[in-house]
Amino acid sequence: IKHPLQNRWALWYFKNDKSKSWTENLRLISKFDTVEDFWALYNHIQQPSKLGFGCDYSLFKDGIKPMWEDDRNKLGGRWLMTLNKQQRHNDLDRYWMETLLCLVGESFDEASEEVCGAVVNVRPKGDKISIWTKRKSHQYRLNIPIKAMIGYQSHDDTSSKSGSTTKNMYSV
Repeated sequence: IKHPLQNRWALWYFKNDKSKSWTENLRLISKFDTVEDFWALYNHIQQPSKLGFGCDYSLFKDGIKPMWEDDRNKLGGRWLMTLNKQQRHNDLDRYWMETLLCLVGESFDEASEEVCGAVVNVRPKGDKISIWTKRKSHQYRLNIPIKAMIGYQSHDDTSSKSGSTTKNMYSV
């Protein structure tokens, strides 16, 4: 017997190869809609801390691509947690797993419908975990189980930034 999830989810992998376009670097790994299939997939992929710099994992509801331009993302934004380099080995994998469990378990209460997915970015200066939402006009408390300062950024601001940082609209 398998235990169905409320939504079907898609796991994506991004590897930054400068010789290819951004969309060519994005690959769909697999889709799942049961608890058992989630764990089968999770237990057979590398942990984020083992990925190379410039690589991402994204877990999004099926039908939503992990890009700003997707119709269900373009009016939204992201709750962002930045981790320093030292946290890569101690916290990154655990925080990512807890984020995934919150997504597939629909743990954001009434805000779960607003959540599109989550992304983990592995970068030389520090890693990021973000939860993407449908609408930037809705400030939700997502019950993120992490004792860390996180900020909310609209995709409009993030996609049009001129440097490596974007100003937070909200912080919790």
